[in-house]
Amino acid sequence: MEKEIKKFEEAVENVVEKEGLSRRDALKLMGASTALMLGATTSTPAKAEDAKGRVLIVGGGLSGMSTAARLMRKASGLKVTVVEPNPRSVSYQPGLTLIGGYEWQPSDIIYQTKEFVPSDVTWIQDKVVEFEPKANRVKTAKGKTLEYDVMIIAGGLELDFGRIKGLEEVGTLYTLGENEEAAKILAKGNAASLYFLDGALQMKRNLANFIEQAKSGKKLKAIYTHPDTPIKCGGAPKKILFLTDSNLRHKGGRENAELVFYPNGGKMFGVPEYHEAILKLFHQKGLKYHYKHNLIGIDLDKKVAIFDKHDRTKKVYDPDLEEEVEEVIHEKVEVPYDMIHITPPMKAPDLIGKSPVGSSKGFIPVKFETLQHVRYKNIFALGDIAAVPLGKTGGSARKQYKVVVDNVISYLNGKEPTATYNGYTVCPLITEIGKVMLAEFKWANPEEGKYNGVVAPSFPLDPTKPRWIYWLLKVYLLKPMTQYGMLKGLA
Repeated sequence: MEKEIKKFEEAVENVVEKEGLSRRDALKLMGASTALMLGATTSTPAKAEDAKGRVLIVGGGLSGMSTAARLMRKASGLKVTVVEPNPRSVSYQPGLTLIGGYEWQPSDIIYQTKEFVPSDVTWIQDKVVEFEPKANRVKTAKGKTLEYDVMIIAGGLELDFGRIKGLEEVGTLYTLGENEEAAKILAKGNAASLYFLDGALQMKRNLANFIEQAKSGKKLKAIYTHPDTPIKCGGAPKKILFLTDSNLRHKGGRENAELVFYPNGGKMFGVPEYHEAILKLFHQKGLKYHYKHNLIGIDLDKKVAIFDKHDRTKKVYDPDLEEEVEEVIHEKVEVPYDMIHITPPMKAPDLIGKSPVGSSKGFIPVKFETLQHVRYKNIFALGDIAAVPLGKTGGSARKQYKVVVDNVISYLNGKEPTATYNGYTVCPLITEIGKVMLAEFKWANPEEGKYNGVVAPSFPLDPTKPRWIYWLLKVYLLKPMTQYGMLKGLA
């Protein structure tokens, strides 16, 4: 941790002139960032009043294990159990982008689960396959029945490649797992995805080959997709697009490459200020885009992506309403490509999403502010699997897990949950090698039911402007803050 902070401080000193900042402002920002890091990793949450009970955490990734660690720090008398099948985990999922489009390696983001199991927490290397919330118990794949007083669900999302015609063989994946075969299937069509480790490594290979061909003078087209489902790290499709552009400019061949973004939605970003800033960057860099295109199929042999284009409407008569209404026109569009980055549809694992604790949409229905289940008061959820507006990043989880811990302790002590999540989310959006737009936002006005995003910067700088300083924050501080902060229950 100290090494990372020192490297960050040295790097800040070297980019003062590039940033156009005064030394005073640079030192102020450096100090704030370092204080944030030090405060996250050296302060200890004050002990709360004793809270007796059995707490079961389903999922031992970043959200689940951080919650376990903070529970043990904030309350005595708890028996905490984490159910997590994977022996390894990802400390910093945004690092997958840096593997696919920059210089990072898997060793930079992978850690062994056992190394971060908090003292006095029981880790069961198993998988929950059945939920019985009325009986306050679950059953696991290995035949165990686990009872609880409070359950916290932090199970993460599945990558639903199988929903795309032509990728049925890939099926559903997790970010970690034995997914080399899936990456090989995608590679047949010069396709890849940053959303799983083997896919990020394949993206690195595809990108290197793409650059070499562009440098040789061959005219090429790369396309980048964004699906019609909620996804974790919503900025990643744009990050790898920007990194492709940046790599080509550094290494040569940019003039021979057409780079096109195909999002399902009609905006670059849900927060207007960031949408406008990203759109401006697209125009400056000569990047193309086509809104309202959802990837529904792919022919890997022919290198053709198939989209549902739904950017137009027509008026039709509705006999029930007895008036004309707008109806979306759906067209199937085939787009040839030379390289494609696929952001797959995502969903909660069926064993959770379609269980009694799930919902018709698959995610865990919770009260947005308290993260308490809407039907079962002794169940909470956080992270990607929780059905809250926005909030599917590591930065969101960093705010959510503190709320969950405080509310679990309140519940066990017979009190109503009062800690609230304000929707804070952060997307360190890489715009080129060496620059990041630190897109921070929160809910507009939840008291009035307004859960759209509004800008919420942590630093006294224009958050829509990409900066070297934020690249340094991303590369040097965010990963150790995660490992030595969140996973210790401190950050």
